[in-house]
Amino acid sequence: MRGTIGVMTLATDHPMASASDLPYGLPDFDSLTPALLAEAIREGCARQRAEWEDIAQNAESATVETVLEPIEQSGALLRRAGYTFAALASSLGGQEYDELDEELSSLLASHVDEFYLDERIYARLVALKESGAELSADTAWLLDTYLKDFRRAGVDLTPDDQARLRELNARIATLQSQFGRKVVAAIGSHALPVTQADLAGLDQRTRESLRQEDGSWRIPLQSPTQQPISASLADADTRARLYEASASRNWGEEADTDTRQIVLELARARAERAQLLGYDHHADYVAEDGAAATSQAIMERLLQLAGPAARNARAEEAELAELMSQEDPRTFAISDWSYYSEKLRAKRFQLDDASMRPYLELDRVLTDGVFFAAHELYGLSFREREDLRGFAPDVRIWEVSDANGEGIALFVGDYFARPGKKGGAWMTSLVEQNRLRGEKPIVLNCLNITPPAAGEPALLTWDEVRTCFHEFGHALHGICSDVYWPSQSGTSVPRDFVEYPSQLNEMWMDNARVIRNFARHYETGEPMPESWIETLRSLGSYGEGFATSEYLGAALLDQAWHRLSPTEVPSDISEVERFEARVLREFGIDVVPPRYRSTYFAHTFAGGYDAGYYSYVWSEVFDADTVTWFRTEANDGADGGLNRAAGQRFRTEVLSRGNSREPMTSVRALLRREPRLDPLLERRGLA
Repeated sequence: MRGTIGVMTLATDHPMASASDLPYGLPDFDSLTPALLAEAIREGCARQRAEWEDIAQNAESATVETVLEPIEQSGALLRRAGYTFAALASSLGGQEYDELDEELSSLLASHVDEFYLDERIYARLVALKESGAELSADTAWLLDTYLKDFRRAGVDLTPDDQARLRELNARIATLQSQFGRKVVAAIGSHALPVTQADLAGLDQRTRESLRQEDGSWRIPLQSPTQQPISASLADADTRARLYEASASRNWGEEADTDTRQIVLELARARAERAQLLGYDHHADYVAEDGAAATSQAIMERLLQLAGPAARNARAEEAELAELMSQEDPRTFAISDWSYYSEKLRAKRFQLDDASMRPYLELDRVLTDGVFFAAHELYGLSFREREDLRGFAPDVRIWEVSDANGEGIALFVGDYFARPGKKGGAWMTSLVEQNRLRGEKPIVLNCLNITPPAAGEPALLTWDEVRTCFHEFGHALHGICSDVYWPSQSGTSVPRDFVEYPSQLNEMWMDNARVIRNFARHYETGEPMPESWIETLRSLGSYGEGFATSEYLGAALLDQAWHRLSPTEVPSDISEVERFEARVLREFGIDVVPPRYRSTYFAHTFAGGYDAGYYSYVWSEVFDADTVTWFRTEANDGADGGLNRAAGQRFRTEVLSRGNSREPMTSVRALLRREPRLDPLLERRGLA
C-alpha cells in the first residue's frame, strides 16, 4: 500500500524553507529547533514522494535525463533537514532530539521503502539498462548500483512479503534508535562517583576536568569497555570500580537503560528480513554489498587473525601480571591491564602519556599536524571562519581552499564531550559534494575529548591524536570528493572500504616532518625530544595482542549475532550474556573482553555497522599495504611519502572517486597491483 502523505507547505519564514544563504549552504543553527527540523523532514518526505511519482508516471523513453537525473535531484528539502537533524541529534542529543529521532527513524525507513519497492521506478531503470544507451563509466556504475539496491530492497517480492518487509524495516529503525538512546543514557548514568583520593596517578589538570559544578568528582565513561583513563589511575579499587561501571552498562541494573530485549528483537528482525530477501542470514545480506562479498570470507579473515592475537594477548597478560606481582600481591585482573601496560611501556620505552600530554595540545595538533599534513599532500589550506557559528559554543568552522586558492569546502570540528552527545568519534556530512547540483561539501568531525578546566588548554593523549588524524581521514574523503552524481559522493562507499582513507591518514601523525611540526610544549614551544619521537615509532606492535583481541572479540560477536536464523535467536534476555560468553570462548578470543559488549555495541545495534564491524580490519589490509607504498615507491628522498606527487595520486585514485566506480578498482589503480595481507600481519605482530 502506497504512502498517503500529501505535499504540505512550510511557512515562508521557516529556516529550512529554502537553501541557506550562508557560505556553502551552512545551516543557520541559531534558528533551528528539533521541532522545526522534524517538521521540515516530514514535508521533505512528502515532496520527494511527489517527485518520485512524477518519475514513475513519466511516459517518455527511459534516458539518463528522464530517470537518473530526476532521481538524484529529488529530495532537496529532506536532505537539508535530515542531514542537519542527524548531526545535531548525535552531537547535542537531549530528550526532544531523542524522542523525535525515534519517531522519525520509522518514518524515514518507510520513506525509503516507498522508493525501493516501487515497481514502476524499477521498471524505468531496467528499461534504461536494456536500451543499450552509451553511458559514461560513473553513470553506468550508478545505474547498476540502483538496480542492485532495488533487488536487495525486495522489489521482486510478492505484495504480502513486501508488506511484511515494510513492517520489519520500520521496526528495525525504531529499535536501533531506542538502542542508541539507551546507550547514551547509560554512559551518563554509569559515570563513576569518586573522591580526590581515588584519583591518585592523574595529573592536576586531568583531576580538575573531573570536578563537577557541585564540587563532587566523577569519571565520565567513554564508549569502549576499557576506559582510557584507567592507564593512569594508581588505585586498584578505583580501576576495578570503573571497569565494572563500564562493563555492566545496559545489562539491566537500570530498567530504563536495559538493552537486552532490543538486542534479541533486532537480531531476530534482521534475520527474518534477510531470509525474506533470500539470504541465509543477515551477515550474508550485508557482505554481498561490500568488498568482502561473502560472510564466509569475512569469518575466514577474522579467524585467521584471532588465534595469533589471543596468543599474543596471553603473553602480554603474563608479562603484566609479573610486573604487578613486584608491587602488589593481588591477583592480576582485567581492570589492571591498562595501568600495568602503561607502566611497562614507560619502563621499556621510557615514555608515558603523562609525559607526552604537554606536547600534544589540541589546537597545535590540528593546525600544525592534521592540517599541515593535508597541505603537504594535497595542497589544502585551512582558514578559521570565526564569522560562522556552529551548533555549540565550542564548535569551530574552517574554510578549506585548494592549491589554486579556490574555496572547496567547510570543515566543522566538534571535539569535546558534552551531556547527551553520542559516545566515540565520527565524521558526517551536512552537504555532500556533487557536480550535478553544483554543491560543495560541509564535513563534520566529532570527538569526545574531556573538556579542559576553564582557561586551560586541551592536552591530548597519543591515542586521542590518532583519533584526530583518523576522523580527518574520513573528512578528507568528503572534502576531496569530485563526483558528478550526489549519491556517489565522498564516503558513500561500502562499509568495508570506508575506513580505508581514515586508517591510512593515521600514518602521518609520526611522520618526521609532521610530528616535529605539531609536537611542541604548550608553554615553552620546545619540540618533543627526538628520542621520544624515535620511541613512538619503535613501539611497533607493543600492546597489539590486547588491542587486536578486543577488536576481534567485538567483530566476531557482531558476526555471530547476525549469522543466526530467526528461530536460533534466544528468546530470554538472560541468554544474551551466555550467548556472548559462548561465542568468545568457542572462537578462542575470550582472553580480554570485547571492545564493545553486546548491550552497548552501538556500532552494530544502533545501526550503521551491523554485521559490518569487521570492516575496520578489512580496510586495514588496504591501509597497511598503502602505507608501505607511500614509504617505498612514493617516498621522495627521506619524506616517507609526504609529498604532493604521492598525495595527488592518492587523491585522484581514491579520495576523489567516492563510489563512482568499484572500490577495488581504486586500490588497484593506486598500487598498480592487488593488495597484500602481509603488511597488516606485520603491523599487528601476527606474522
